[in-house]
Amino acid sequence: MSELGNLTLTGKSGKQYVFEVWPINTAFNAVAAVYAVTKAVQNAKGGRTHTVIYIGQTDNLKERFANHHKADCFANHGANCICTHRDDNEKSRLAKEADLIAAYNPPCND
Repeated sequence: MSELGNLTLTGKSGKQYVFEVWPINTAFNAVAAVYAVTKAVQNAKGGRTHTVIYIGQTDNLKERFANHHKADCFANHGANCICTHRDDNEKSRLAKEADLIAAYNPPCND
């Protein structure tokens, strides 16, 4: 699968994070990252508008999506992209995850 582009998400803190956008069925390598599951739709300008459905973090993207505990919620919300922001530091990932959840209040992060 090939990358679909980049997406910048802004946390409640105002800090911006750049994510790589991938199709939902992408097979990832064993990479640590913060990730956003989104529903992307074509917009009037020819680009995509993303609705954030879920924010998470993992030390291994390769294993994280095999049987994700929120897979049904993703499907119910029409998820079609996984956006990844690489970060090898767990403390940093957890802080970014919390910042983004506070800003977007994703429906599958209940």
